[in-house]
Amino acid sequence: MSEIETVSVPLPGRAYDVRIGPGLLARAGAEIAPLLRRKRVAVLTDERVAALHLEGLRAGLAEAGIEMTALPLPPGEATKSWPELSRSVEWLLEQKVERGDVVVAFGGGVIGDLAGFAAAILRRGVRFVQIPTSLLAQVDSSVGGKTGINSPHGKNLVGAFHQPSLVLADTTLLSTLTDRDFRAGYGEVMKYGLLGDAAFFEWLEAAGPTLRDDGTALVRAVRRSVEMKAEIVLRDETEQGDRALLNLGHTFCHALEAATGYSDRLLHGEGVGIGCALAFDLSARLGLCPQEDPSRVRAHLAGMGMKSALADIPGDLPGPDALLSLMGQDKKVVDGQLRFILARGIGEAFVTAEVPADAVLDVLAEG
Repeated sequence: MSEIETVSVPLPGRAYDVRIGPGLLARAGAEIAPLLRRKRVAVLTDERVAALHLEGLRAGLAEAGIEMTALPLPPGEATKSWPELSRSVEWLLEQKVERGDVVVAFGGGVIGDLAGFAAAILRRGVRFVQIPTSLLAQVDSSVGGKTGINSPHGKNLVGAFHQPSLVLADTTLLSTLTDRDFRAGYGEVMKYGLLGDAAFFEWLEAAGPTLRDDGTALVRAVRRSVEMKAEIVLRDETEQGDRALLNLGHTFCHALEAATGYSDRLLHGEGVGIGCALAFDLSARLGLCPQEDPSRVRAHLAGMGMKSALADIPGDLPGPDALLSLMGQDKKVVDGQLRFILARGIGEAFVTAEVPADAVLDVLAEG
């Protein structure tokens, strides 16, 4: 059994720990108790997670004498919306959650984003704890304080930076994920190697296919991903510069998610994987990275049983011009100029606005 590992995020005045390893749900009470003024928490979760794990969380909290009340929301991306945000905030107020209390986000990235945003605006800000239940949430969305909901205009366009007070990444919870959801979360793991750690990517090329069955390797993959995210968040908490590196693959991904209606035709992590492949295609086309890098990225995606090209997305997609237009709504637009995260090689990503539209259209046409 792996030991519990800790990655600290020492933001001034808002420092917190990310605890990673098996069995953390059973000791959630002991982990959370030091944050509480009174022994009760309000939990936002989704119905799927609640059916699998809510009683486990209740028991873990009860071990430390902590009472829990919970609101299970519908699963899926559509929950990141104004109606469910309003419902969540009103429910938290009905529970008489005070400024000194703690809200628990218990679920994947959707619940983490929604619950974090609800906590950010409730009484002008209450503390919250992330207990991420998906691989994607454990390695990415639960760390760094980005919270929010989607708009008809695009994804994550309404939100706030609100850091959690603690993150509990129990890797045993990942055993209940479907293979597809696990692989989708892996898209974000792979992204970290591609953007800033070539040795990590090389390790993943060997270890990636075994992560589901190797608890020690899984903890290592989650820990390294969290370490890299924490390092970047410390340099650039509110995405003025370096933090945009974390969006490698996301400019393409967000356009593809919009084109597929934020449906299960394309999960976020699947879009990140395809987006990373397209970002390396574009980098190679512009002469920035070695010509063999894009094929290495696609080979790894294929080896993981993941989508690696536009043709892998079921159903029809808009043409290159329409996809480029969808990219224009991305949050990485600055002064009307679309910024891309490109690479000089595996592990060497950088941010640039110097990308000819024709090159992007060519990459999209080739898919």
